[in-house]
Amino acid sequence: MARSSIAKKAIQQLTAPRPLTLPSQASLTHRACLTTTASVQATPVHPVTQDSTSKNGPTAMVFMNMGGPATTDEVGNFLSRLFSDGDLIPLGRLQNFLGPLISKRRTPKIQKQYAAIGGGSPIRKWSEYQCAEMCKLLDKMSPETAPHMPYVAFRYANPLTEDMYEQMFKDGFGQGRGGRAVAFTQYPQYSCSTTGSSINELWKWRNRLEGKRASGEMHPEGSITWSVIDRWPTHPGLVEAFAVNIEAKLAEYPENIRDDVVILFSAHSLPMSVVNRGDPYPAEVAATVNAVMTRLGNKNAYRLCWQSQVGPSAWLGAQTSETVKNYVKRGQTNLILVPIAFTSDHIETLYEIDLEVMEEDAHNNPGVKRAESLNGSPIFIQALADVAKQHLDSGMSCSRQMGLRCQGCTSERCLESKKFFAGEQAYTNPAFVM
Repeated sequence: MARSSIAKKAIQQLTAPRPLTLPSQASLTHRACLTTTASVQATPVHPVTQDSTSKNGPTAMVFMNMGGPATTDEVGNFLSRLFSDGDLIPLGRLQNFLGPLISKRRTPKIQKQYAAIGGGSPIRKWSEYQCAEMCKLLDKMSPETAPHMPYVAFRYANPLTEDMYEQMFKDGFGQGRGGRAVAFTQYPQYSCSTTGSSINELWKWRNRLEGKRASGEMHPEGSITWSVIDRWPTHPGLVEAFAVNIEAKLAEYPENIRDDVVILFSAHSLPMSVVNRGDPYPAEVAATVNAVMTRLGNKNAYRLCWQSQVGPSAWLGAQTSETVKNYVKRGQTNLILVPIAFTSDHIETLYEIDLEVMEEDAHNNPGVKRAESLNGSPIFIQALADVAKQHLDSGMSCSRQMGLRCQGCTSERCLESKKFFAGEQAYTNPAFVM
């Protein structure tokens, strides 16, 4: 069967309705069960030609995230890329004009904010640490795909997606040598504005560096085979990591008032134009919140609120800052803020929540606290490894959800990138489609 026909068949099978056999709740949290599952899956066949220590390795594990400027000097370029991204902040036909203009005006203000949290974002440090630690676990959990090599690809800051791709070439992937790579989003809840934007960027650079624009072929021999972990909002390990951090913060309150503490989950907001298009993010964030509260026994009242809105257009609310102001004004001063859509500290936690919300909006009230971010949590890093192991065992190139476009989507780039990653099923696991 021709490679293009196989890819087309893969897309059809991924998007056609059919019952799926999903792992049980227990299997998601028990690594031994996951390892056993691998033995009953069809064995993936990868076009790997490098020397490796296993049958199907090495495997590149690529963490995708928005990133952040490491120094105040990098803020301008970071904001310029961010405001030029129509997936994240849609500005219409004037995007290329308004984006750089807005970023230039905002740069001095944002530089002061980064200076206030130590002169730069810690997100690269945490991303590189989390990915490296996860790969160490994966080498033991999944020796058949070892060694697992850690990479980070940021959307708006160094290392950018193209830098990651070039580094993979230097390390022996692609360019006629093949190799397997997994793009692992560090946004647990999928949004077209975040994970979708990173996937579109990865597809763009793959096409430029070893796809049709580079070689004239969509799938040249020896190119990197990609798969995507595009969402994981209710994974038991993720839920447990959040719950443990919340319990630790609840323990700081006297026992007689502990159950009266209100938990405020805070996630990055979205423009309502994106929400009304059918973006799944609000529902997936809510699913995470529900899973965490279920794990906590629903002992506390809680609300979900949204932060980081920019500009005059309508954004998803209620806003985190206004929520805290209103509760404190009403005398509800025992609050725990939980950054539920972030996997490490960065400006949204260290400046917006810690300095703006807790210091300014809550007036440093001692009852208003923030749960620790996931950062170096061993529970969280184990969860990352479990998610990756399950993905590698599944032989899937992406989730079935990723193949479904938003109801109001009109982006051809989004359509083409979804087609590409769904079509990679033919190369990650040919037995699945043949």
